[in-house]
Amino acid sequence: MSKSAANSNDLPVPVGRGLRTAPLGTLRRAFPTIGLFSVSVPGALTSIRQRPRRVASRALVHALSVAVAIVFVVPLLWAAAYSLRQPGLPPPTAVEWLPSPLTWSNYARIFQLAPLGLFARNSVLVVAIALPVTLVVASWAGFAMAQLRGRSRQRLALLAIVLLMAPVASLWLTRFVIYRQLQLFDTIWALVIPALMGSNPFFVLLFYWTFRRLPGELFESARLDGAGALAIWARIALPLARPTLVTVAVLCFSMYWSDFISPLLYLKTEARYTLPVGLQLLQQLDRTNWPLLMAGGVVLTAPILIVFLISQHVFWQKERLAGVAE
Repeated sequence: MSKSAANSNDLPVPVGRGLRTAPLGTLRRAFPTIGLFSVSVPGALTSIRQRPRRVASRALVHALSVAVAIVFVVPLLWAAAYSLRQPGLPPPTAVEWLPSPLTWSNYARIFQLAPLGLFARNSVLVVAIALPVTLVVASWAGFAMAQLRGRSRQRLALLAIVLLMAPVASLWLTRFVIYRQLQLFDTIWALVIPALMGSNPFFVLLFYWTFRRLPGELFESARLDGAGALAIWARIALPLARPTLVTVAVLCFSMYWSDFISPLLYLKTEARYTLPVGLQLLQQLDRTNWPLLMAGGVVLTAPILIVFLISQHVFWQKERLAGVAE
């Protein structure tokens, strides 16, 4: 056998800091594998073998994400398309994604039929007060729970879970009586008082689980440097819990913006109604005018979608950092 033919059967393998050639048959006997080039010693060949699996898994995850997104996005697109249909026409026999003609005046018409501008301003006022209060109180409670030791922490976490399972309807009568006694009935404060308790036990649990994952050495070193509880919460814990902070903010905004029961129960003056109650009034004016009702639904849903899309850059940035680390 010629020297060139022998060299053609040699395979370069990394040894130390350089590459040396070894006969392919020797490598096969030393490293029995399934494929021809599936030598388990070089890390580069193993990475190349695993790369198609990673690509396939990522493609599957993206495909499932797109499928789930379509399930939620298609009804929103249909509602937006239906809101542009001409009022008075019978319902279409099939889905019209682009009505003809496009009636943009439906959005101006709903503000003429009902004072939706006033109701939207009331909703903005409620969210502007309740959102920051909820973030502060829920993060305080979660941080305090995470700093406790032993059974005290477990008991408070169990109490939050039990309160989370309690039906909301069981609180309506109690809140009604309390608001009556405190002379808060028929005021905007009746809608934002729950924010003083964190609005929802789930928000407290989210912060608690986040702060529990942080290394305790960070807090201990800050205490040794003379930092108090509020300084540790503001300068160390809260910046590290930024994704949880954004998540709770989006959920809290959605909860207060789309709340229908609380304004209906605790408000009696029309000038203090919020936007969900205004849509109910719009439906009572004309129950069969579906394009106008869909336009009102789009007005109510659009701010929540905008807030959700704006908040996505936090999670996209986290995924990019994770990809770089990987």
